[in-house]
Amino acid sequence: MRVLPTRVLNRTYLRRQMLAERLPRAAADIVRHLVAVQGQEPDSPYLGLWARSSAFQREDLTALLHDRTVVRGAMLRGTQHLSTGDDFGWLRPTLQPMLDRLAGRLSRVDDPVAFTAAAREILAAGPLTRPEIARRLTARFPEVDLSGLTLGAHLRLALLHPPPSGTWGHRGRVTCVLADDYLGRPLADGAAMETLVWRYLAAFGPASAKDLRVWSGLTRLAGVLAELRPRLRVFRDETGTDLYDLPDAPIADPDEPAPVVFLPEFDNAVLGHADRARIIHPGDRPLVTPGWSIVRPTVLVDGFVAAIWSRRGGTLTVEPFRPLTPGDRAAVEAGAARLLAFAAPDEAHEVCWA
Repeated sequence: MRVLPTRVLNRTYLRRQMLAERLPRAAADIVRHLVAVQGQEPDSPYLGLWARSSAFQREDLTALLHDRTVVRGAMLRGTQHLSTGDDFGWLRPTLQPMLDRLAGRLSRVDDPVAFTAAAREILAAGPLTRPEIARRLTARFPEVDLSGLTLGAHLRLALLHPPPSGTWGHRGRVTCVLADDYLGRPLADGAAMETLVWRYLAAFGPASAKDLRVWSGLTRLAGVLAELRPRLRVFRDETGTDLYDLPDAPIADPDEPAPVVFLPEFDNAVLGHADRARIIHPGDRPLVTPGWSIVRPTVLVDGFVAAIWSRRGGTLTVEPFRPLTPGDRAAVEAGAARLLAFAAPDEAHEVCWA
């Protein structure tokens, strides 16, 4: 069985994540390829798409959200993501068992079926915020506190958040609608596990069963992969872990050049695996994910996370983990200038080093 060194996995991953080269890709195609784009912070998907496409403009994603080509709601790991409307139709039902288990831990409802039916009835009247949904549910479930009702509705029902939620710079009121009403069609009846595996490996492979579990939040995936194994290629990493991949997916040359890349907080590229050594040096991981649900914006140099960054207005600050060569430092400054031109076009620009 072929062993894939970390640098081979890195260069292959950059290709799969569309980070090896910024090409003029369409925003909807990028979202579709990545399956679901982390959307906890409204600006992050815009920055993630910009990092992957030389043609991307802010209005591109805003238009896709308004025409419902792309939608925003709870998906992977119960957190906010963007996906295409078509993919949400199979992805949310596939993830629902995990979301129900999460709801059971966080929202103590004695009768989940009655709770879900009541919440659907309330939402049939039109868009509501999650606190408004919870307040209307208190009359029927007085034993559950408001936070439990809010989480229960968020996780047990397939809800979407229409614009302006999820659009650039929006920090205001977030409304909820029933996904099937908003999309104008019912969601899939049942899980599409094979589709999930195939799509994940296309964007994140080669990957282990644990990688797939951490990315999706689902459990009991070893059996699914065992059933698909005859149709997949299987490699090993340097620790001896089995890595599954699509049969015809290319494996990159470890000596391929890699550009400097600025990634937003919570980007898919740094959250796609349990073992993130293919993009974050193991000793640096606490600097990127220090806890408290924080995932910092990062800078890739030679394919690996080498710094974190932050922006306030037109000032972008880079904090490298270790000294950079003069050439890498110049490339980072050039990348920072491009990012500021995209994110703060009307501000005076300054790049600072922490």
